[in-house]
Amino acid sequence: MPRDQKPTDSLASVLAHHRIWGLLSASARQALEPLFECAHAQAADIVLAQGQLPTRMGLILSGEVSLLDPDLGLKVRLHPGEMFGLGATPLRQLTTWQAKANSACEIAWLPPETLATLCQQHHELAYFFPSLPTASQASPVGNAGDESLNLLSTPIRTLIKRPPITLAPHTSIQDVAVLMRDLRVSSVLLVEQDHLFGLVTDRDLRNRVVALGMDISRPVSDIATLAPMTVSANSPAFEALLLMARHNIHHMPVMDGQHILGMITTTDLTEQHSTSAVYLASDIYKQTTLDGLKQISGRIKQLQQHLAAADASAYSTGHIITSITDAITIRLIQLAEATLGPAPVDYVWVAAGSQARNEQTAKSDQDNCLVLDDAFEEAQHGDYFKAFTQFVCDGLAECGYIHCPGEMMAMTDQWRQPRRVWADYFHKWVDSPKPKSLMLTCVFFDLRAIHGKAELLESLRQQVVQHTKGNSLFLAHMVSNALKHRPPLGMFGQITLIKGGDNPHTIDLKHTGIVPIVDLARVYALAAGVTVANTHDRLEVSSQAGEVSAQAARDLRDALEFLGKLRIAHQSRQTTQHKAPDNFLALEELSNFERSHLKEAFSVVQTLQGVLQQRYSGGRF
Repeated sequence: MPRDQKPTDSLASVLAHHRIWGLLSASARQALEPLFECAHAQAADIVLAQGQLPTRMGLILSGEVSLLDPDLGLKVRLHPGEMFGLGATPLRQLTTWQAKANSACEIAWLPPETLATLCQQHHELAYFFPSLPTASQASPVGNAGDESLNLLSTPIRTLIKRPPITLAPHTSIQDVAVLMRDLRVSSVLLVEQDHLFGLVTDRDLRNRVVALGMDISRPVSDIATLAPMTVSANSPAFEALLLMARHNIHHMPVMDGQHILGMITTTDLTEQHSTSAVYLASDIYKQTTLDGLKQISGRIKQLQQHLAAADASAYSTGHIITSITDAITIRLIQLAEATLGPAPVDYVWVAAGSQARNEQTAKSDQDNCLVLDDAFEEAQHGDYFKAFTQFVCDGLAECGYIHCPGEMMAMTDQWRQPRRVWADYFHKWVDSPKPKSLMLTCVFFDLRAIHGKAELLESLRQQVVQHTKGNSLFLAHMVSNALKHRPPLGMFGQITLIKGGDNPHTIDLKHTGIVPIVDLARVYALAAGVTVANTHDRLEVSSQAGEVSAQAARDLRDALEFLGKLRIAHQSRQTTQHKAPDNFLALEELSNFERSHLKEAFSVVQTLQGVLQQRYSGGRF
C-alpha cells in the first residue's frame, strides 16, 4: 500500500468532527494529527490480512472498507469516520478477520504503542477502545504470539492483495515493462488458453534484458520463467515462505486448482511477519558449510522458548520446530549433492517418527530412511548413496539431532533400499506381526517425504495402506503393541511416579503421556486406511471415517495438546536454567489446576485404550 509521509489536509477536519477524536481539545488534536500515518488503497486491496488486526488501528478517511472472515463468510462494511483494528475491533475477531478495501480509499493509521499512550493521557478515550490491552498487559504486537503462528495458520489466499495481472506470452518485452511500471507491480503472469504459461519479474527485465542488451520488441516468453513453481491458495503462508527460501525465489503464483488467484511475494509474507522462526528458516538455506548450519541449529532451543513464552499451541510449535529440521535436512542434502555430484538414480529422503508427524521439540534424535528408484543397482550406485547418506546423517548429528540409538537411519544399509525392497519389508511386517515387526511398523508407518521424488513414497504408502486396512489379525497385534505404553495412573486414579533410575519422582511425559496417544491414533489410521501422519490430523480424519467417535477424537486431541504444552514449557524452563531438555516432569513444577487436568488427560487415554482393547479382543472384524 503506498504511504504518504504527511497527513492529508482532510485529516484535521475529520478529527475535529469525529464523535471520539472530537472530544479532545483543539491543541490535543493538533498534537495528535502528525502521529497518524495516512495511506491509500485501491479497490480489492487487502489492507490488513488475517492475524494483522492487532498490529494497528485504522481510521477511514474516504472510501469503504469491509471487515470479513473469509472462512465463515462473514462481512461488515465500514464507512468514512469508522475505525477498525486494534482497540476498535472486538477481541474475538482480531485473529480471524481481515480488512479489505471495497473501493479506492484513504486510511489514517495509528500504531498500538501510540494509541495506548493516547488512552493513558486522555482517559475519556479508553472507553471507546474496548479491546486495547491495559498497561499491565503485554504489548499486542510483542506478545500476541510469534507472528510465525499467523504464518502457520493463515491461508495464502488471504494475503493476496490484488487480482492476477496476466498477459499473453507473445506480448513484447517493452509492453510488459510499461504495464509493470504503470501498475507499480514487480511481476506479471503469462497465460495462454486459461493455463499458466510463465512468470516475468522485474529481475528478469534487469538481468535478462537490460544487462544483456536484448531487443525489447521480442516476445516476453523469451525471458520468462516457464512452468513456474506455484502454491495452493489453501497452503499456510509459513509453508510458502519456506518454499520460496529453499528455492531462492521471490514471486510465486497462487492457484486454486487450475485457476490463478494472484501472486504472492516474499515482501507480502515478511513485511508484517518478520519473526525469528521465519528468519531462522531463511538463514538455513543461505548456508554453504556445515559449520554455518551448526551455528543456526543452536538457536532452535531459543525458538522453542520464544514459542512457549508466546503461549503457542503444541500443534503449532511442533510444526514450526519440525519445519526447521526439514530445512536443515534439505540443506544438508543439497550440500551433499554439491560435494558428491548429482544422484545417479531417483530417490526420496524420508523422515520417520516425530519429524514425519510434525511433532518435534527441541529434544529430538533422527529417524529417517531412503527410498531409491528400482533402477538402483548396488554395484553401480551403492558407494554414492552410502557416502551421500553418511554425509547427511552425520551432518544432522553435528547439528544436534543425535544418531538414532536403534540405527533407524538412511546411513544404515537396511534402511537405504529400492522401492521394491521397501514393499517387501512392509508386506513381511504386516503378514508376520512379530514384536520386532510391530516395532518397525510403528516407526516406518509414520513417514513423510522431505526431498527428492515424492512419488516413490506415495505409491509405496498407498500400497501399504490397502494391505493394512481391514486386516484384523495385524490390527489386533498393533493394538496389543500399543497397549504397552500406559498412562501413569494407579488403581485409585492417582498419578504414579518413577521410583528409581536417573529420573526418580517424575513422570515421563513422552513415553507414558504422548506416545500412548500417538499409538492410538496410528491404529485408528491403519484401520481407516488414512495416510496422514500428524497425530492431531489422524484423529480428526479417523473420526470422520468412523474409526473413533467424534467426542473421543476431540478428547484425545485436547489431551495431546495439554500434554504437549506441558512438555514444551518443561523443556523451555530447563533451557533457561542451562540444562539439557528432557521429558521427565516433576509434579512440583505444576499448579494444582494443572495436576487436575493432567489426571484427566491420563484418564482419557486410559479409557480409550480399554475401549480399543475390548474392540479387538471381542472380534469386531
